[in-house]
Parts: sequence; structure tokens; C-alpha cells
Amino acid sequence: MSSKTREQEVSWLSETMSGQVDFEQRMLGSSGEIGLQYLRSLTNSDTISRYVIVPGYEMEDVKAFESYISSFPGTIQTGERQQILEYVLKGFAYIRIASRGYLFDAVKVESSGVGEAVNESIVQGPRDALSESIEMNLNLIRRRYQSAALKVDMLTLGKVSHTSVAILYDNDRVDQQVLKEMKKRIADVDIDILQSAGELEKYITPERFRIFPTMVVTERPDRVVFNIAEGKVAVIIDSNGFAIIAPVVFSDFFTAMDDKIQVPLVGWFLKIIRYIGLFLTLTLPALYVTFASYNPEILKVQISLLIAGSRAAVPYPSFMEVFLMLLMMEFLTEASLRLPKAIGPTATTVGGLILGQAATQAGLVSNIMIILVSAVAISNFIIPLSMMGYTIRVIKYGMVLFAITFGLVGIVVSIVGLIMYLSGLRSFGRPYMKMFALDSKVKGGQ
Repeated sequence: MSSKTREQEVSWLSETMSGQVDFEQRMLGSSGEIGLQYLRSLTNSDTISRYVIVPGYEMEDVKAFESYISSFPGTIQTGERQQILEYVLKGFAYIRIASRGYLFDAVKVESSGVGEAVNESIVQGPRDALSESIEMNLNLIRRRYQSAALKVDMLTLGKVSHTSVAILYDNDRVDQQVLKEMKKRIADVDIDILQSAGELEKYITPERFRIFPTMVVTERPDRVVFNIAEGKVAVIIDSNGFAIIAPVVFSDFFTAMDDKIQVPLVGWFLKIIRYIGLFLTLTLPALYVTFASYNPEILKVQISLLIAGSRAAVPYPSFMEVFLMLLMMEFLTEASLRLPKAIGPTATTVGGLILGQAATQAGLVSNIMIILVSAVAISNFIIPLSMMGYTIRVIKYGMVLFAITFGLVGIVVSIVGLIMYLSGLRSFGRPYMKMFALDSKVKGGQ
């Protein structure tokens, strides 16, 4: 790069960054052959000062300074304008030394650090969660998976955000067809801004209209490591504390990480409890409508009379009562999530108690309905992964509609139809309802 070309390079970058109040440019040393340009808000000022500015004045030999800068890990020698602009916008410093240009890694990482898992709490086991820094997340995973077979492929998504995306897999255990399909889907994503793992999961899922998740989005590094060891593929995104895991099976959404720590019989018992909770949260509202209004003869006479007596003062049909209370429970759940943490639990708990008691005394709902809605809410909350919990919250309304239309037969038909739908689902070509999506003993997809 000649002196004239270098001046043009300086002028081009300065013009491109004109109007940016945090854009810094200066000359170092007495020779005037060292130029420095960077964005102050994205670069670490201490790193720039300690490793670039101070040596730039202390070293009188320009060639020695160039050799010093080029020896740093992550330093890139380049003269391409587009690459220079892209890396400066990431937080790199552009250093012009004589006739050469270097991109110096001085990125300022602002993240929340390693915190405790909030959405997937466990009783025993590690409590750390993925952070908002992709480098820190790779550190958390590699510390747990100390194998040379663990490979990391880096991609960049987003025309504006230029978000770094890492694909992690065990090269000896991964199914190569799944890996190839994952890379293809991610490479085909065409968006301007990517900010979260859930957003990427939506874009790489081919089914436009779907209700069940076919990939796990998790915040736990130990879950990521466990699934990589099973031959699955994990995807982590910079500036987001969640990872995507694929392929998955239905039972993965009902497995908590401390199930692996418990005595095997205890672990299976806990998983069975979750499936019972799944069945209850799906069917209880529909069964109430059926037994209260359509098929009371199936129950014992005493129970049927108990339900009828509880509803004696309720002025509208049972399905309206169910919809009213389920919606109020949804309102309370959303309010507990959106309100500030200091007042959210208290406000929703007190509001729920007052609402339930007042509605019962006013004769708007029955006592049994209050008990039933509470059981439905508790059963839904025992699902370890929130993605599946949201799905189940939606599906139970469909089962109530079937119960309104066809009674008990409608419930049976909806359950059979749901099982058939799940049996037809695929996660990256693997059966969704199969007990084990991949055999960890099978290596390289052979």
C-alpha cells in the first residue's frame, strides 16, 4: 500500500464514519507513519492505551512496532475496505503502519457475566447459566467437554447486526446428515437483525405453522454438554444467554438435569410425575365440561350431584365457566412475568386469592372450578422447559372445544389425534416420538 493509497484509505474510513461522535483517529509516534482509528464505544480503552498507544510512542523503530502488533492473537492484516469497516463496527481498532493495515482485537465485551440459571432451576448440580458473551459460553462448555473431538464452526448472521453464531458438535459422535442440514438452514437465514436463540430457532424451522417445538432452547451449559455427548448439535449466539439443541425427541422436554443425578428409580419417578401433570393439565378442563354438561352418567351419582350442586348458582354453561377461569389464570401468569420482580409474586398471589374467593361467593364460578384451575396451573408449571409449557397452555383450549362439541368422545378423539400428529413430527429428519433420537454409540452417523 503506497503513501497515496494509505491516505485514500484514511480518508475513506473517516468519511464513512463522519458524524459518529465516538469515532477516534490519531497518529502515533514522531514519524507519522502509524495511524489509529476505532470506535470508542466498542473498543476497550485500557487495551488500546496499554498495548497500542504506549508502545507506539516508546518504540522508535516502525518495523519493530509492526512486528509487535502483528504478533498479537486475533490481529488481521488486511487492505479490503469492506472487511475493515465490518471489523471496526465489531470493536476492532484499525492500525495503519507504513504501507500495511492491521485490525487489532480490542473488543469491549459488555455482558452480565456467569449468572445462576433462572428458567431451569435444579436442586442439585451446577447452577451456572450461559452468558451473553459467546467466548464465555465456549469457555463454559469446553471446561466440561475436554475433548479434541469437540468442534466449533463460526458463522455470521444479520445484514445489520452481524451476529456471531457458533455451531458445536462432537465430530466422532454427531450424525453428519443432521450437521449438514443444520449448517444449510443457518446459512439460508436472511435477516437484518438477529438477537436471540428463540428467533433463530423460528427461522431454521421449516414448518411455518406448528405448535410443538422441534428444538430445545436452553440456558444451561450442562444440558448443552450432555446433548453434545449424545451426538446432537448445539448452536450458541453472541449477546444471548441461550443455546439451541437439535435434533430432539418429545421426552427431552420433560427431562430435568438433576434427573441424571438422582437414583435411577427416583429419576424415573420424577419423570412419570411430569407426564401425569401433562395429562392433567391437558384433560382436566375438558373433563369438567364433559362431566358437568354432557356425560354426567359416567361418574358415580354422588360425584355428579356434587358437581351439579357446586354449579347450582352459576348462571351460564360449564364451558363458559371454564374459559373464564382459564383466561383469568393466563392473565395472572402473564402479570407475574411482566410485573417488576419486587411486587410481581405478591400482587398476583393476592389478586388470585381475592379473585377466586369473590367469584365463588358471587356465584360466578363453582368451588370445584377453582380447585380444578389451580390444579391445571400447578401441573403446567412442573414441565422443566418453558417452550413445551407454553405449547401445552395453548393445546388445552383445543381439547375443551372438542369436549364442547363431542363430549367424552371428543376428548378421546383429540388425544388420539394429538398422538398421531406427534408421531408424524420430525426433528431434522429424526422421529419426534422415538425414545432415543440418536444412539450415542453410533459414531459419525454410520
